[in-house]
Amino acid sequence: MEEKKSMEESKSMEEKKEGTNSAEEAVGLLEVFGLTCAFLAADAGCKAADVTLETFDKNKPANADALPVPLLVTVKFRGSVAAVEAAMEAGEAVAKSLTGVVQRHIIPRPTGDTGKMLKISAFDKN
Repeated sequence: MEEKKSMEESKSMEEKKEGTNSAEEAVGLLEVFGLTCAFLAADAGCKAADVTLETFDKNKPANADALPVPLLVTVKFRGSVAAVEAAMEAGEAVAKSLTGVVQRHIIPRPTGDTGKMLKISAFDKN
């Protein structure tokens, strides 16, 4: 019985590390202007709350020349709803003091398909 419990705990820890059990976690999406701003916002959010980061994503919109910085970057925080809210507030405050925030959204319990989409990143492409 103890061996089975130990195996279940081990599996649960592995799932958490790999993010396969992340459907239970909220996700915060903070879209900002520029990569430097994204790094600073992510750092502030992670220091403010017990969250993890998903891979950043980027977008260069058609009107890029009219923007403060021609690259939009999405910072993705994962954790409990309260932790994600705290991380988003801290990240947003830093981003607003730099180049600005485009959008922010929190998804309390993303579906499995949404979770898969969160793994996609344009930074992975040449």
